[in-house]
Amino acid sequence: MNGVIGVTNGVWTGTENTRLTSLSRASDTVRMRKAWTPPWPWVFGVATGLGFFSWLQAYRLTLVNDKPVTTLHAGKLLVLNLALWYVPALFMPAVVWAARRFPFDTGHKVRALLVHAAGALTFAAACIVSLVGVRFMLFENGGKWAGATWAQFFQRIVFEQLDWCLMVYAVIVGVSHAIAFYHESQQRKLRAAQLETQVVEARLKTLEAELHPHFLFNTLHAISTLVHRDPDAADRMISRLSDLLRITFDRSGEAKVTLKEEAEFLQKYLDIEQTRFQDRLRVSVAIEPDALDGEVPRMILQPLVENAIKHGIAGRHGGDHVHISAGRVGERLWMQVRDNGGGLQVRTLKALRTGVGLSNTRARLDCLYGRLYRLEFSDKDGGLSVLIDIPFQRVSAPGASPAFQVA
Repeated sequence: MNGVIGVTNGVWTGTENTRLTSLSRASDTVRMRKAWTPPWPWVFGVATGLGFFSWLQAYRLTLVNDKPVTTLHAGKLLVLNLALWYVPALFMPAVVWAARRFPFDTGHKVRALLVHAAGALTFAAACIVSLVGVRFMLFENGGKWAGATWAQFFQRIVFEQLDWCLMVYAVIVGVSHAIAFYHESQQRKLRAAQLETQVVEARLKTLEAELHPHFLFNTLHAISTLVHRDPDAADRMISRLSDLLRITFDRSGEAKVTLKEEAEFLQKYLDIEQTRFQDRLRVSVAIEPDALDGEVPRMILQPLVENAIKHGIAGRHGGDHVHISAGRVGERLWMQVRDNGGGLQVRTLKALRTGVGLSNTRARLDCLYGRLYRLEFSDKDGGLSVLIDIPFQRVSAPGASPAFQVA
């Protein structure tokens, strides 16, 4: 059924005949694409070079045989050797077309073999006839030696040129196939890279879709604890939650934002948590100005701050302070969230392994940076410290440092 989406072993799968048809057509297009042929200047440049090389060999061979070479004969010899390469160059487009029209890597190998056998003989006949015509234009009687019959003369030319013409045909077909295979391999690499990018983007969207309900559920749960105890505070939290959701929807589809935008988003979230905890929560922020235009994953700090508040402030060994800092060192951008709670307790370790927010953070960092990121947890300075280190990528001109004013 077209467009049906189901669940198999816990993994969402989909069958879309339209997409499969498009991929099939794309494959056919690659196979039937127009054959690439070198530009004419390249072809005749190479033919000219080879022609001069052949002429030098023939000229030297004549001298070795103790035959005098006049200026007139040397010029004719040059024209004849240039024609030896120019003539196959003129017929090359037809050979390339036949090579791509009847390739050997399909299921019709016998047909391709027969076509190319006929094509090679036709190519050889055309080259030989053309070269004989050049000889007749240059020499009297085409250069036929004394005492030879016309039958002997033509047989000798055919036997001298036939194997060479067949070899040239085979070389052109082989090079054409090699170029076609190269272009096809490049197309496959490009398609593989595009598919890999699409897979990463799809996984990022899935991870973000997982993170948003988790964040919303926790915030609504916090609001529900204040509805009866402090209705005014609950009302303020709902208002700030709506602002937070508006920012979230406005940035939907963006995998990365600037650190400044992430800090502004975090400000809205901290307003909600401050309303909930009042004097039990103190927040300090230290973000270096030259790091504000750095590119960071969207909602990368919120799960870390949420974890610090949940286990460091509201936990069994609750503290009262969360410190958020970020900066740039060379081509690296670092972000740190630290609390003064109980540190790496058993509950905290379990949360680090199984919690949705932190596991989601690690998965998104892995998608975006591969092995180029660092995510560390420590309690050497008391409390729990979470450090993220990623490559620095500038987005725009640095802006003013956001003023955190936790109500």
